[in-house]
Formats: sequence, structure tokens, C-alpha cells
Amino acid sequence: MNSARRSVRRLVPLVLVIVWLGLGGAFGSYAGKLGEVSTNDQAAFLPQNAESTKVIAQQEAFNQQETLPAVVVWTAPEGGDISRAQQQAATSALRSLADTEGVDGAPSPAFRSEDGKALQGVVPLSPDLGERLGDVLDDIERAAAAVPETRAQLAGPAATQGDLGEAFAGIDGLLLGVALAAVLLILLLVYRSVLLPFLIIISAVFALGVAGAIVYVLADHDVVRVDGQVQGILSILVIGAATDYALLLTARFREEIAAGGDRFTAAWAATRGSFGAVTASAATVALGLLALLLSDLTNNRALGPVGAIGVVCAVLTTLTFLPAVLALMGRTAFWPAKPRSADAETGGHGLWRRVAHWVDARPRQLWIITTGFLLAGAAFFPALQSKGVPLDELFVNDAPSVAAQQTLSQHFPGGSGQPAVIVTEASNRTAVQEAAATTPGVADVQVATSTPGGPPLLVDGKVRIDATLADAPDSDAAKDTVQTLRERVHAADADSLVGGYTAQQYDTQRTAEHDRNLIIPVVLAIILVILVVLLRSLLLPVLLVATVGLNYLATLGIAGLVFEHGLGFSGTDASVPLYGFVFLVALGVDYNIFLMSRVREETLRLGARQGMLRGLVATGGVITSAGVVLAATFAALIVIPLAFLAQIAFIVAFGVLLDTIVVRSLLVPALVRDIGPKVWWPSALARESAHRTPDPDRPDAKRTAAGADVTR
Repeated sequence: MNSARRSVRRLVPLVLVIVWLGLGGAFGSYAGKLGEVSTNDQAAFLPQNAESTKVIAQQEAFNQQETLPAVVVWTAPEGGDISRAQQQAATSALRSLADTEGVDGAPSPAFRSEDGKALQGVVPLSPDLGERLGDVLDDIERAAAAVPETRAQLAGPAATQGDLGEAFAGIDGLLLGVALAAVLLILLLVYRSVLLPFLIIISAVFALGVAGAIVYVLADHDVVRVDGQVQGILSILVIGAATDYALLLTARFREEIAAGGDRFTAAWAATRGSFGAVTASAATVALGLLALLLSDLTNNRALGPVGAIGVVCAVLTTLTFLPAVLALMGRTAFWPAKPRSADAETGGHGLWRRVAHWVDARPRQLWIITTGFLLAGAAFFPALQSKGVPLDELFVNDAPSVAAQQTLSQHFPGGSGQPAVIVTEASNRTAVQEAAATTPGVADVQVATSTPGGPPLLVDGKVRIDATLADAPDSDAAKDTVQTLRERVHAADADSLVGGYTAQQYDTQRTAEHDRNLIIPVVLAIILVILVVLLRSLLLPVLLVATVGLNYLATLGIAGLVFEHGLGFSGTDASVPLYGFVFLVALGVDYNIFLMSRVREETLRLGARQGMLRGLVATGGVITSAGVVLAATFAALIVIPLAFLAQIAFIVAFGVLLDTIVVRSLLVPALVRDIGPKVWWPSALARESAHRTPDPDRPDAKRTAAGADVTR
């Protein structure tokens, strides 16, 4: 019987490893294929119920189908005037593009600016070009370059989308390579082992491969939408989460095997001991991400299930593949280092014994100081302006479309090429046109016609009016103009709709604010329920949620100062605070779950005081390592030259480090130590641990029933 049991114990890990090797071989490449089913069309991620989104549907009727405009702007060298011959050559160049593959409709003539120093023309492109967009833009650039003695540049939505495609080009290999290299380096330094870091990396890569395959199928069947941002965050999230969970499990395995257990028993004990903390931690992140389904922004809703799928896959590899390979390798996995128990007074454990002694000696002083520090950072929270990223800050490097838009704005009204689009009943056209023309900030108003100079184009009893704004389309002034324009147009015709690029930015900002007000309380409630179930307490979960919330506010306050005064950002994307909240709060609670689940386990044996201190010493090193790993993986997002991802990278990386070093290491232990057994209220553990805790004023206060005081 014993022989059969031993055979099963050896067979199960072997089967699990073989199964995961098969899954890795079959699905490993899918993480690199997501670009085939992703889109960087920004119109696909607009608020579903916003006025500007409804205008897009109306525009399709006027244009027969939606187009993606590319704006060509020509300037003479050294600020000279544009000649009539050059204008005629530019018009000819535009007309020559009419039969080019991807051009959807007749290009406009070339129009001179009022100062006579620039020309502009619009080339309508098909919106579903995908990867072919870059080639079509190259064709336009070659034709435009034929105009003698001028400099041609491409602006407008098509050029911006082309630059976004360039920014995300090669995202799969570059981002994954940087993230894995950072994780590998940190693991080698932490474990001083050759094999174990590679086992953890392989586990994370398997998780990413399976997650990528699932997301690929869902995106291919239009169940979810994926863009470059969601794709990049998925890779980082899976690598970071899988590594964090792996660190917790391998730390428990190291303790078990160092205590003298055989490798199979140690692997089972580590899995069983980590299961609750890992699954609860994953549930907070996954459910927090799924709360994004409440958002009215399609890319937010896409990130919810995509991220949740990645977290679930990270848990599966951590609790199946990793224990199985550790069971098969045993102590060899740590070679050439030797696994040490949590009681070893060497290496990192010595540091955490000193931290525990500090917490034990001055808990109230410590939590007051750390809380004050976080409150000071949170005081700068209003410095983070989430009003959107101006076009000239959208890319962290020099993008051609940004330079072209700046050139366009120097010679034409700021909104040239991206007008506000008004759709109204034909019977109210005159009143609406007059209301738009007299709106402050509107430079020009034109009614769409079927032919140049012809009568207004009438579709289902409606007409389209294009209002060119005086200010840059992404500026605050332009958004204010859109708000005023809507008020005046609606007064003239309540059923009129105002859309266009600036209106889309304005609606996205308003929707993001609504999403934050709705989703943040939902995520907090989800996390609170999970903590109550896991820790079987009411007071402690409230304290934990409050500390990670304070950490979030402090991080955003400091980020606001860094972005404005250090990195030169005048604002952040409207979704940045929400993304930062979901990642920071959910991941911050992760580390508190790792800590407090171990503290609860030790408190059952040793009482509240020693349970807190013993849990801090046992988990201090592994949680700090996990925090550094997660910060490094999110920091890898900076390889993508987009302001949005650079801002997310800083907020999450800095916030995770602040949470790991200050909140989880000092603030939470000091609070729990100062409050004492009552922190576990209303569970019976509060009374039991109170009974077990020695009176700190007694001479034998530093002794426990187990005979091991971690503060000595």
C-alpha cells in the first residue's frame, strides 16, 4: 500500500510537468500573435453611449462609409510663400492618389493658408487597413514629396494611428524580453540559485502562452477587443503575477524542505500552505479587473476579462506546474545555494528580525510616522491632472504626426483637419449653422455638399455641418468650445448631435470620471469581502483596505509632481487614475494577504504579538522580492514610447515599492501590533490570541510557548 502511494506521489508531478510542457509547446506562440487580432483604431474605444460616438454612426450615412482622413501639409523652406504653381502641383499630387489602394474617396484640392506660407489637403482612407496603413501613408508621402521646393508632412487621425502602429511594432518580443530579463536578474540575486529562477520564468511563460491563446480566440471571434495597450498590460500582468505567486510558494517549499521533509511532502505542504493566500490574492486582482466591465469605455471593458484570464492562468501554473517540478527536483532546484528555514538568523532574515524588533518596540510611533508620510504625499493628489494627454505629449519621443500637427496649427486654424461634426435636421440647418458660426472658438463653418460648391448633401432628412475650431483639437480651450457649441446647437435643435475628434476626447474624459466614481467603490467592496472571508475578521480588513487606499492617494500625489515638474507632462490620460487604482489597490492587498494570512497562521500557535512578528520575519524577504519583481515588470512598459503606458509604469512601479517597503513592512505590522488581539474582532481568534499573548511588562514577555521569540 505504501509502495503504491509513493508511486502515485511520483507519478502525479511527472504527469503535470508533461501536460504543461505540451500546453507550453502548443500555445506558447500565441502571446506573440495577439497583434494579428488587435486594433489601434482609437474610434473603436470611444464611450458607447456618448454623443460623439452617435455622430460616427451618422457620418457613415453621409460618407456612404466611415473614412480615416490623412491631412497633408506643405510648407516652403525657410518660411517662404507658397506659389500658385506649387499649389497646382499639390492638387495634382492629391488627385493622383484617387486610385491608390486604401484611398477611399476623392482627395480634396490643396488649400492655401491665409498667411500664404502653407498648403493642406485631405486624403480619405479606408478605416480597416490594419497593418497596410503604413504602406498607404508611405504612398501619400511619396506623392506629396513630388511638389517642388516644399516640405510635406502627414497629420490627422490616419497619421496618428500610423504612429501608434509604429509604437506598438515589435511589442511582443521587446516588452516580453525586457520584462523577463528584469525578473530573471532579480531572482538570481534573491535566490543565488541557477535553476530556480529559470523554473519560475518557465512557469510564467507557460501562463502567458495559455492566456494569450484564450485571448486570441476570444478576440478573433469579437468577444473582446484588444489594442496594443491591453496587449502590453496583459504580458506584464501575467509575468508579474505569476512570479509573485511563485515566490510565495517556493518560499514555503524552501521552509518545508529545510526543516527536513522529503521533496514530495514539502511540495504538497507548500501548495497547501500557499493555496489560500494565492487564490485570495488572485481573486482580488481578477475581480477588481472584472469590475472594469462596468465601464462605458470599450478598452477598459476589454482589459477586465483579458487581465482576469491572465491572472487565472498565472494561478494555475503556480499551483500545478511549479509544485510538480519542485517535487521532482527537490533541493536540486536551489543549487548551488542551500535552502534555509525561516528561523535562520542569516541573510535577509537577520534584517527582518531587526524590522520586527523595531515594530515591537515602538508600534504607535511607527504607524503615526508612516501614516503622516503617506498623508503628506496624498496632499498633492490634486496635482495629478487627468484631463487627457495633449497630442504633442501622446508619444514620449518625436512622432512625425505630432510635428505635422504643430506645423498645421501654425498656418491654419488649430482644429484644421479635425473639425467638430454637427448632424442636424435639414429644416433646422440655418439656425444650427448660425449658432455654430457665432460660437466663440469656432473659426469656420461649412455644410457638407454632394459636389464642390453644390447644394447641401441631404441624407434621411439630415445635413452635416463641419465646424473648424480655432484652437488645437486636443487643447482644453477646444474642449471648452465643444461644450459651448453643444449648448448653442442643442438650443437651436434639441436633436442635433455634435461629434468629431475634440468631442470624442471630451466625452472620453467625462466618461472616465464617471467610471472612476462607479468602479472604485465596487472594487473596494470586492476586496473587503474577500479579506473578511480569508481573515475571518471585520476590523482588520477595513484597516488593510484603508492603508492600501492611502498608499494609492500618496502615489498619485507624488506622481503628479513627478509628471509635471520632472517629466514635463501637462496631464495624464483620463483612464490613468482608474488603471492605477485597480492595479495598486488589488496588488497592494495581495502583499497584505500574503503577510496577514501567515500572521493568522502563526497567531493561532503563538498569540497575537508573536504571531505578528513571526509572520513579518517569515514573509518579509519573499514579499519584498515580489514587490521588486512586480515593480520591475511594470517598469518595462516604458519601452513602448507612449505617455499613457509610461505614466502607468511609473504609478504602478513606484506605488508597489511604496506599498511593499512602507505599508506592508511598517505601517500594517505596527497597527496590528499596537491594536493587539482586538484587531481580529469579531472572530474567536481575538479572544484566543489575547489569552495566549504574554503581558509585555512581565520579565518573561519575550518568551513564547514555542520557546522562540523573533525579536531576540
